Amino acid sequence: MIVPVRCFSCGKVVGQFYEQFRKRTQQGEKAEKALDDLGVKRYCCRRMLLTQIDIIDEIMKYKV
Repeated sequence: MIVPVRCFSCGKVVGQFYEQFRKRTQQGEKAEKALDDLGVKRYCCRRMLLTQIDIIDEIMKYKV
């Protein structure tokens, strides 16, 4: 997975929250509550975590 380290809009570091956010949402916790507990308040930073898609496994299938 290629997780963005910083928010594209404001520059806040958000990469450190991705693993915890992913684990909590996979366990059934609502994304809103997980982000609030992690301290991600700005909507631009929340967008960075909510819209992350793990595509590295798909990309690795193709060799250059």
